[in-house]
Amino acid sequence: MRDDPTSALRAFHAIARHGSFTRAAATLEVSPSALSQTVSALERQLGVRLLQRTTRKVGLTEAGAQFLERIGPALAEIDGAIEALRQHGERPAGTLRITASYSLFDQLLGPLLGEFLRRYPDITLELVVDNALSDLIGEGIDAGIRLGERLARDMVAVPLGGPLRAVVAGSPSYFARHGRPQHPRELAQHRCARFRFTGSGGIYRWEFAHPSGRQRGRWFETEVDGPLIANDPAVPIHAALDGTLLVHVLEPMVREHLAAGRLQTVLDDWLPPFDGFHLYYPSRRQVPPKLRAFIEFLRERLA
Repeated sequence: MRDDPTSALRAFHAIARHGSFTRAAATLEVSPSALSQTVSALERQLGVRLLQRTTRKVGLTEAGAQFLERIGPALAEIDGAIEALRQHGERPAGTLRITASYSLFDQLLGPLLGEFLRRYPDITLELVVDNALSDLIGEGIDAGIRLGERLARDMVAVPLGGPLRAVVAGSPSYFARHGRPQHPRELAQHRCARFRFTGSGGIYRWEFAHPSGRQRGRWFETEVDGPLIANDPAVPIHAALDGTLLVHVLEPMVREHLAAGRLQTVLDDWLPPFDGFHLYYPSRRQVPPKLRAFIEFLRERLA
């Protein structure tokens, strides 16, 4: 850190991101005491307190929050420029930070990670697992993977794997006890798993599209109720398997259970394919070799 003129800013940024001197020090590979001294010197230099320190946690002052919002993108741009210089004309190398949701890592990325790391031994892959949409520039993340419908317009989006479809699934024992809904409105009489968004805290309303008539293809939302709420859609699948409830999930997440007959689907006509997963990154950022290699690898493996 001493050879980096931005070391004090990076120290403050790391502490704010982790909410802990200990975790930030581990990330920067310095001691917590050295990190504390660096930030204290920065506060003295600026004449403003940036952090609120207690025995249990570290928080931002109002001035610190405003400062963090300004320097986050600047540090990311500096890192991008340095990385581009280091890798100019070289093989893909360096730390590649990728964010995606929990279920996406399990279903899409998990089986491919070993092959990617063997193919590119000079790349260190750092995975940021979060269901919320991350601030790529502010958090120093190279790229994210999300459904196309959730991406901001100012992002470069690379399609991965083609269209997807969701399913409503339950066990044979559940349907034997509760019957099989024939229309989304009948879900009001069923026990359904609910998903809570990490960022907003809102509850996902199950989505369907009219299969026929004047509104054919038009999507609408249905509010459901049930005994389980989770922030990872993979969690309720266990409850569906034991006959407790119905789940609304991406078809690949339950494909093996459907093939084995452990789960069955209903309302298939109301669930057409939709825009699938995309890898996305800021449009103004130069794509470094490490990210290009990751994009090409995923497109090859998911074609």
